[in-house]
Amino acid sequence: MEIYLVGGAVRDKHLGLPVSERDWVVVGSTPEEMRQLGYRPVGRDFPVFLHPETQEEYALARTERKTGHGYTGFETCATADITLEQDLLRRDLTINAMAETADGELIDPCNGAADLNDGVLRHVSPAFAEDPVRILRIARFAARFAHQGFKVAHGTNILMRHMVQDGEVDHLVPERVCAELVKALGEKTPSRFFSVLQGCSALARLFPEVEPLYVAESGSTHGQASPLLTLDTVVPDSQDPAARFAGLVCDIDRLEQDAFNRDSLNTLCDRVRLPNPYRELGQLILAHRRQLLAADRLEPESVMGLLENTDALRRPERFARLLQVCAGDARVHNEDFNREYLVQALATVQAVDSGALQQQGISGKALGEALRTARITAISGL
Repeated sequence: MEIYLVGGAVRDKHLGLPVSERDWVVVGSTPEEMRQLGYRPVGRDFPVFLHPETQEEYALARTERKTGHGYTGFETCATADITLEQDLLRRDLTINAMAETADGELIDPCNGAADLNDGVLRHVSPAFAEDPVRILRIARFAARFAHQGFKVAHGTNILMRHMVQDGEVDHLVPERVCAELVKALGEKTPSRFFSVLQGCSALARLFPEVEPLYVAESGSTHGQASPLLTLDTVVPDSQDPAARFAGLVCDIDRLEQDAFNRDSLNTLCDRVRLPNPYRELGQLILAHRRQLLAADRLEPESVMGLLENTDALRRPERFARLLQVCAGDARVHNEDFNREYLVQALATVQAVDSGALQQQGISGKALGEALRTARITAISGL
């Protein structure tokens, strides 16, 4: 029985990045032996176990054989005679196909270390084409490491194109597309996720709302520049993936004003099954962005209505994210945006004391009306 550190932990260690979680491969063992040693089984499709003390994942070395379309169409084999090299050869990218012994010795049958040094995202073998999720994963890794100059290998991009042409991406289930999208939005350069998908012709299949931006920017379907200007601008200001998605919504809306509406957004969110916070922030951006940008030129009653319609009093943190996105969009289009005015307006409204009105004997519906009037008066004083 031999145990090796594998995958992302080895990759990130050699990149000088913090290692947040570690995965292990066990060679020469069986499920029965693992259970006897106190490991708890958790894998449904293949033998994965949790260490009894660290709770880290230990997977038996395995091979895979394609049996159908999509990422579920595989038959796995995890017998005790499967070698570490065989396990590494089934992985997606060379930089993820490295292992280390307990003594720190690097085992690198796919030359992943060289690709790390050269900044290349390269598939391990032609078996890459058997799993369409790998298209999304390589796009996500491109988004993660773009700032370090990583590029997709030419041969890998060709293979991805063939996968799209063969219809493999059409077998991706929404949950996997959503998971990779959300992760990509949290990376350092999320727009790179979409440009890689565009480069292999997968963008039109997976995110048809985004693909026209690339065509409009380049005049062809092969442009390299990122047209996702608001998304790129929001990234330094917000780590929140939902706010970054709202920036993407601004980009789509820029190209298709009025054509990309609430129904269009719902279609996108339903197809990918995005969580509600993404949908809600996107809807607020579509409905109120122009009013928010002009808020300091509106009448106080209209400003109060804007705060009410964006639910700013009950959800001030979401309102703050909304303003972040508006600020980014305004910078892209060189528009004036008095963000501080809206911050002050909300603080002023929050400071209005309903207790003082109640002490005057006002209650019920009249209290609500009086409170709103007092808030509008407070906004007038800004």
